[in-house]
Amino acid sequence: MIRSKSTRAACAVTFAALALGAGVTASAHHSFAPYEEERQIAFTGTVTDFQWTNPHVYIEIDAVDENGETRHWLIECANPGILNRVGWKWNMIEEGDEITVIVSPLRNGEPGALLKAVRLADGSEFDNGGPAGPARIAFDGTALE
Repeated sequence: MIRSKSTRAACAVTFAALALGAGVTASAHHSFAPYEEERQIAFTGTVTDFQWTNPHVYIEIDAVDENGETRHWLIECANPGILNRVGWKWNMIEEGDEITVIVSPLRNGEPGALLKAVRLADGSEFDNGGPAGPARIAFDGTALE
């Protein structure tokens, strides 16, 4: 079957547009809109679960709030690939570990957050990689300069 140059060109343009559109869709993930990016808090708690999974790593911790009540937090981290590049290991956090986190909490007040940085029981500190943005406070809650 012989096709004209204009038909081949139209097919090529259509294919290129579809390929570009698929790439944009695949690279688009979700935004950090549910989290209060302008607000960061630090607290210490006990790890109840550590999930080294795609598309996100999750840390679950129990922490005592300012009212003396224990809250169960679900903390979203970057994906394993990003975390590996900034020094994380799949087995560096275990159930029962006491850790300190710096997070941007959920806007709705529920005990969920986006991780900014973590301090492990041995004192080592790790950030969450570039996409989540840096911690703007120290582990003691004071502002960084």
